[in-house]
Amino acid sequence: MSDETHRTPLYDEHIKLGARMVPFAGYAMPVQYPTGVLTEHNWTRENAGLFDVSHMGQATLRGPDFETTARALERLIPADVMGLEPGQQRYSQLLNDEGGIIDDLMVTRGQKQGEILLVVNASRKIGDYAWINERLPESVKLKTGDNLALLALQGPKANVALAAMATGVDEIAFMHSGHLRIGDIHIHASRSGYTGEDG
Repeated sequence: MSDETHRTPLYDEHIKLGARMVPFAGYAMPVQYPTGVLTEHNWTRENAGLFDVSHMGQATLRGPDFETTARALERLIPADVMGLEPGQQRYSQLLNDEGGIIDDLMVTRGQKQGEILLVVNASRKIGDYAWINERLPESVKLKTGDNLALLALQGPKANVALAAMATGVDEIAFMHSGHLRIGDIHIHASRSGYTGEDG
């Protein structure tokens, strides 16, 4: 891996656990652990597996009020953003000026006034951010969260695994999010397997 390869906030933990790291979308990412990919695959299919997806782009749109922020985003994606309730999430696409797809993304109405949370793909995030920034009104700002970790908990027992560490997990409906606490760590959690699975 080159010196230009970025590291996620969990890089050192992956190394301690014996992960084999490979370059992916400009980041050093774990491709497998000592038990092997088949063991990991089977465990996730039967129980729950935790994946570091911190290389993906996390960003926040902030405007003076929700309507202003939502209308600004609705100019860029073919989705009803205005209809989102606080904490509700929607899968959509970022479009170019001709209506072609630049990227797909997850959109969540934040709990704070005028706030919308975005998650975009790792390989497209720099271009996505530039495209969005160029088309925002003065009153709406894009703030990237490159220092944040992002974990995906997947599998049929994902809910059980998370509920063992945090209360309130069952209160989060599919394609919604909420704030949870694991020990003294505050997290933003969403139940958002965008391919339709509950995770």
